[in-house]
Amino acid sequence: MKECTTVLDLRNYKGFYSFKLQILIAMEKRCLECEEELFGRIDKKFCSDQCRNAYNNKSLREENNYIRSVNSILRKNRRILAKLNPKGKAKVHRDQLLKKGFSFNYHTDLYKTKENKVYHFCYDQGYLELEGQLFALVKKKEYINQPN
Repeated sequence: MKECTTVLDLRNYKGFYSFKLQILIAMEKRCLECEEELFGRIDKKFCSDQCRNAYNNKSLREENNYIRSVNSILRKNRRILAKLNPKGKAKVHRDQLLKKGFSFNYHTDLYKTKENKVYHFCYDQGYLELEGQLFALVKKKEYINQPN
């Protein structure tokens, strides 16, 4: 927003003396995206829905890119597990997972059994680390994560 001053020159009209009057105009409001002058409501920030969407998309781009990249890794992990586990239960070696690009740092859920075994899930596909760099692959059953 910028401040501007307007000068009005009132000429001698029907006996009035001529004088100059300076009026300070209230802050000129501009669109946050395209810098066009805004008209209408006092609290208006954008000239159009297009500018509002463009501004919000730019301001959230970094955050959205991070979320997109994490979701991409999670989906890839799930696809790898589903491909290696077509029947719902399987055993695979760690190297098979790594060779396909599996990332062990990303998962959506953990499930701890009564025997203190921890299953890592990528959505509905999960794995349990066994001995000798083997992994048991499982598909999540409905009773595992029922809300109370």
